Amino acid sequence: MNVSLPTKAIPEPANAEALLAEIARQLPAGKIVPYLGSGLLDLSAPSIPTTPEALAAFFGTKVALPRRAKGNAWASAQHIESYKHRSTVSALMAEAFSSPVEPTAFHRYLASLRLPMIVDSWYDGAMRAALASGRDWGEVQGITRAGVREDRWYRFYDSDGQETDRAAAERWPTLLYKPHGGILPAKNFLISDADYVEVLTEIDIQTPIPDLVKEKRSGRSFLFVGCRFHDQLLRTYARQITKRSSTIHYMIADVETLTRNELRFVAEQGIVPIAVPLARAVEILSAA
Repeated sequence: MNVSLPTKAIPEPANAEALLAEIARQLPAGKIVPYLGSGLLDLSAPSIPTTPEALAAFFGTKVALPRRAKGNAWASAQHIESYKHRSTVSALMAEAFSSPVEPTAFHRYLASLRLPMIVDSWYDGAMRAALASGRDWGEVQGITRAGVREDRWYRFYDSDGQETDRAAAERWPTLLYKPHGGILPAKNFLISDADYVEVLTEIDIQTPIPDLVKEKRSGRSFLFVGCRFHDQLLRTYARQITKRSSTIHYMIADVETLTRNELRFVAEQGIVPIAVPLARAVEILSAA
């Protein structure tokens, strides 16, 4: 069965740019939470993998992968963890994301706004680098529970990269949320199937989502920039992170390239797709 969005749900080109301009006016007020995907990094041509498929291909250059794992970053990481060691997975992730990524102009613009929260769903350090010139921010990262023997789902880090706690985090005007972990400051990576097993068994009851994130999302819309949701895991995370927030969200997207599952997800989650090329979209969003 074909899945499509109602025509009225997709703004016409002129209206799409006008909608982006309106979102741009709301961003500085903190009414909209940016949700950044790895596609945003393509604007700066980084030398790191910028898609799960590219990350899986990187793993494939280091370890012989079975056919079932090829093209799937999570299955590839699980194969490596099962047949070698978790430390091998961590070392390969550190290698894959070792090259610093220059923040795009949009990263820097977001950093200048002192927003209540920014969600960054990839493993790079570009958003942290953009925020680095300020002091009134910190981040919370998802962590693997594999072998750490800690009854925790996440860790807090201040702007200097030092681990801290929620009490300190509550004083930060800006919270950077990295649900899958990140290369900086401590090489936390949620990447293998095993990493996600415990998370996905409890994510419906929101346990792995930091309470501070739950508070900051309340009543706010999300703006998805550089995101794809062609994998169930990515959809599950986005659905749970945006839970109990506003009923309307926005996504910079080429609707023609979205998969059937992405179209269904967009429709179910009340996401308005804005079909403006990414480079043009971030230009408009940064012009308020």
